[in-house]
Amino acid sequence: MGVFTYETEFTSVIPPEKLFKAFILDADNLIPKVAPTAVKGTEILEGDGGVGTIKKVTFGEGSQYGYVKHKVDGIDKDNLTYSYTLIEGDALSDVIEKIAYDIKLVASPNGGSIVKTISHYHTKGDVEIKEEQVKAGKEKAAGLFKLVEAYLLANPDAYN
Repeated sequence: MGVFTYETEFTSVIPPEKLFKAFILDADNLIPKVAPTAVKGTEILEGDGGVGTIKKVTFGEGSQYGYVKHKVDGIDKDNLTYSYTLIEGDALSDVIEKIAYDIKLVASPNGGSIVKTISHYHTKGDVEIKEEQVKAGKEKAAGLFKLVEAYLLANPDAYN
């Protein structure tokens, strides 16, 4: 098994605490609301939403995938970090065993946020994952992120 790591950064004008509440803590409710063709809904299969929780995300009609299951590995509301692992679903190919994500929000100098994501692709066998192969997923994540940001800009009293 190989592990390939990729890092991504997004910037936002939204302060990190507010963005964390919306994009991380309330993602199960907010993302289907702002992107219903991408994500139909999320259900908790096991746990209470905290560390160890297993969630099933069902994708909308606009997605090429049906569902994924992920396990919450860590939540730190004080340091604005969240980690989870994609453990099942048709977004995992026959060469990827799992994908672990570490997300951290930090303040940017302009009062907004920098969202730093590290993705660890765990492959089956000696398969190598190239940057081009994960680019489409990164672009979709960036699109969801921008929809959440637009919602927060249009609803300034939300998630205060």
